[in-house]
Amino acid sequence: MVPENKIKKRVVAILGSTGSIGTQALDVIAAHNHFFELELLTANSNAELLIQQAKKFLPATVVIGDKVKYEEVKSGLSSLPIKVFAGNEAILQCVQNESIEIVLTAMVGFAGLAPTIEAIKAGKHIALANKETLVVAGEIITHLAMENRVNIYPVDSEHSAIFQCLTGEWKNKIEKIILTASGGPFRGKTIDELKHITKAQALKHPNWSMGAKITVDSATLMNKGLEVIEAKWLFNLSPEQIEVIVHPQSIIHSIVQFQDGSMKAQMGLPDMKLPIQFALGYPDRLKSDFPRFNFLQYPTLTFEQPDKKTFKSLALAFAALEKGGNAACILNAANEIAVAAFLADKISFLNMTDLVETCMLKLPFIVSPSLEDYYFTDAETRRVASELVKN
Repeated sequence: MVPENKIKKRVVAILGSTGSIGTQALDVIAAHNHFFELELLTANSNAELLIQQAKKFLPATVVIGDKVKYEEVKSGLSSLPIKVFAGNEAILQCVQNESIEIVLTAMVGFAGLAPTIEAIKAGKHIALANKETLVVAGEIITHLAMENRVNIYPVDSEHSAIFQCLTGEWKNKIEKIILTASGGPFRGKTIDELKHITKAQALKHPNWSMGAKITVDSATLMNKGLEVIEAKWLFNLSPEQIEVIVHPQSIIHSIVQFQDGSMKAQMGLPDMKLPIQFALGYPDRLKSDFPRFNFLQYPTLTFEQPDKKTFKSLALAFAALEKGGNAACILNAANEIAVAAFLADKISFLNMTDLVETCMLKLPFIVSPSLEDYYFTDAETRRVASELVKN
């Protein structure tokens, strides 16, 4: 065994360090400071927390996306040898820093696409927590990664589970994968019961602690739909090879079934730190003090079919995957506007899915989109969706 002081540290950048994934990633790094070195932290607008994180972890560089907050961050870190920049262009430039080895993309939504592209072009391995990157432009991202000999390590618990099940199985044909879903806080409810769901109710996930956007997505099952599309690109699958099953206990994180009919599942208590640590530390399994699963505390694990009629978001995601082109880009952009409108009390819980479906019917379909087409589609979908919210 190599002594801790002789281990070459893995140099990490965290994009979105003040969000749920970013803060948990910093906990992982703190627990393994002999293994990781932090080079870059970025945040959108939470200047106060970014300053606290920088003071504790002393990265070489921090970037605050909101330029209005630049002076606050600069002043807060003036006594430390930390470079401070602001704006999205600065994120694109700093992520290319030569010393960075792996970039954790934990930014929320479409905003994570451009930095991920620049990181891949610069030859950085990606720990992908921003599922929208592959949802929107999976074909372009996967081709870029192959061209630049870059690995993409999934951070979502479900995709991490599939990745772990496939370790040592790369030559064996996958028959299908099964992504598990908790079912969210409204599992089993009828459409009539969902008509009066409040924001507070939607933000109470039964098993996972996440940011507001992903928590609402989990309540509508859109999050699972986005994961289905992401899985297609991560594991080179056809839509027919991807199944979703509701597993309320969230102990089995996902399953791979091989062509001989045998199945491998990855299990554990619901804790995002484990997949984050696995992605950042791969191929090593770093020691942890995470709580251990005890079968006797979970004598029964249950499974059921998802209700795609009540929770139409999952069906819409499968439809977008089947259609291809820019359909998933439309789905994602409309959903981001819908969730923001719901959180601002402008539309109801059920209206979110209606808004997404309407945009998928109204926006022009592009069979073989370029990167520019994706940016246009995203902007145009947001414009149309925002108008629909107003009306």
